[in-house]
Amino acid sequence: MAFCSLLRKFKATYPQSCLFLLTLLFILTLDPLSISSVARSGFLRDRAQNNDRIVIGMSAAFQGSSQGLGIELYRGSTAYFNEINQTGGIDGKKIVLRTYNDGYNPNPAIHNTIDLIEKDNVFLLFNYVGTPTVTRMLPILKKYKNKNIYLFFPFTGAQPQREKPYNQFVFNLRASYRQETQGLVENFFKIGRKKIAVFYQIDAYGRSGWDGVKRALENKNAKIVAEATYRRGTAYKESLKEQVDILKNANPDAIISIGSYAACAAFIRDARDSGWDIPIANVSFVGSENLLALLQETGNQTGKDYTRNLINSQVVPSYEDTSIPVVKEYRQLMDRYNPKPPQGIANENYEPLPYSFVSFEGFLNAKLLVTILRKMDRTPQRREIEEVVENIKNLDLGINTPISFSADDRQGLDRVYYTTVKAGEFVPLKDWKMWEK
Repeated sequence: MAFCSLLRKFKATYPQSCLFLLTLLFILTLDPLSISSVARSGFLRDRAQNNDRIVIGMSAAFQGSSQGLGIELYRGSTAYFNEINQTGGIDGKKIVLRTYNDGYNPNPAIHNTIDLIEKDNVFLLFNYVGTPTVTRMLPILKKYKNKNIYLFFPFTGAQPQREKPYNQFVFNLRASYRQETQGLVENFFKIGRKKIAVFYQIDAYGRSGWDGVKRALENKNAKIVAEATYRRGTAYKESLKEQVDILKNANPDAIISIGSYAACAAFIRDARDSGWDIPIANVSFVGSENLLALLQETGNQTGKDYTRNLINSQVVPSYEDTSIPVVKEYRQLMDRYNPKPPQGIANENYEPLPYSFVSFEGFLNAKLLVTILRKMDRTPQRREIEEVVENIKNLDLGINTPISFSADDRQGLDRVYYTTVKAGEFVPLKDWKMWEK
């Protein structure tokens, strides 16, 4: 009787914890084999790891020719997580971001994902970088379907995680490559540049962007006039003159590049060195600031301007526009915490950027994830995730664009922005007429 009275008082005082306590008491009455069975069923592992932290997992490129993408995405997210942890966390729980380097290669990403799920028992996966890595780890999410493992906000606009059968395991924030490339094609057509060639990375990422350009041109009863490819991992020091010559021979009006910053910068360098001053556009994944830094360094050595006639699409607004509320917050927290690259796995010689489109995207990813975690129970469980996210409607993160999710739409934003280089930095592009043909 005394125990029942105590339990009633506990239930009245701690209603959120009562169910867990009752279940735990039930488990303790079972034999060892039954306890093992309950543990394997996921009841305990489905909850946030313990009372003082929520562990999330990230596999990305922290070394190699695309290291700037993983490092800056991590730094932007870390700036926001640091602020949340310093101000009480999520109901007292600190967010821990467990990171692994995959070098922007599929096989390490697969192994990292399994380790994050099995060894680290992360609550969810977050901030993965790249199409070739994400597309290869999607079947793992399907395999662990019963564990309710979700991937949040990967840094890729590819289609596989936006379509069946894998869209049910992924929540995207950014617009897709189809939307980016469609916007680029539309704007080029408006200024009379209708003959479009494509330079792309020969893998799932490049083909995804290539497909977006192809679809957009088909809507205009047009075709890609020429295409050239390069291998993933191509360094800036390598020559891409052969690819330049292939496209130049087709006499296009504009080029759309689907690649990472080292190779795309090398292509621009070799195009300009050949005397070809054609408008060249890149999609958001390229990493605008890292691309620009390489071209500026070469320009300082040669005395030539390699940054003219460049257009980059973006999936977040400009971090220079301080009229946008969240931009002020981003810049303030990046300055306050100046997050370092993840120790032990990132290239120690990498020089972090003060601000960038990539770190700003990472910041927004973290801000939205915190909003989602705060909508969950005080002791979050993975089984809650889907319902909580799908009930987010017209959420304002401070970017003047509402974010919504549903069972049929796992992408929060659709807006695409355009930038060009002025005074040594990428700034919002307001008028395409300078390239009118």
